[in-house]
Amino acid sequence: MPMTQLPVRRPQRGITLVESLVAIVVMALGILGILGVQMRTLTDTQAGVRRAQAIRLIEDLGERLQNNPDALGNLSAYTATPTSSDNCASTACAPDRLATYDIKQWRTSVSDALPGSQVIVFIPQGGPRQLGVLIGWSETRYNQDGKSFTTAEKAALTAPLTVSGTNSAGAAVNCPANLICHLQYIQPTQRCTPWGLGGGALYCPN
Repeated sequence: MPMTQLPVRRPQRGITLVESLVAIVVMALGILGILGVQMRTLTDTQAGVRRAQAIRLIEDLGERLQNNPDALGNLSAYTATPTSSDNCASTACAPDRLATYDIKQWRTSVSDALPGSQVIVFIPQGGPRQLGVLIGWSETRYNQDGKSFTTAEKAALTAPLTVSGTNSAGAAVNCPANLICHLQYIQPTQRCTPWGLGGGALYCPN
């Protein structure tokens, strides 16, 4: 009687095509997740850098006010947007002209440091001896899909991070739409004193 030889099962070696595809997909998802975390970290870092720039720019304006001997007497000059001014870097200027020069130079510095930003300088209500400075900038321009934010997406992004104040006329000073703002109040100086019996002239020591 002939003997029937059973087939010998060999142990499986290697991996199948399906298993390799699953491994590739899992690895790709992991890499995408890591990239997403890194992009979010980079965005948060950029946001912190922009806010730090805004704070430093406001401090720069505060230093300019400290250097003006009659900044307090010329607050209205700082709230304006001058188109031209004297070159007070090379020639001595009166306090009012120095204020116009400083605010023009400062606004240029803001535009260079934060492109596309907006600035509002105002005298706050109930605080006639100080200046309110609001700087607004665009935090990000693209969503996670790499597409530009819609108006609704920008509004949702910036709504929790907006600030506002009130000027001397009682009108609200709000953060511009779709921007993230930093608001800070600075105290000007006044070293000028009345000179003479009439009190019409001012003596401004440097």
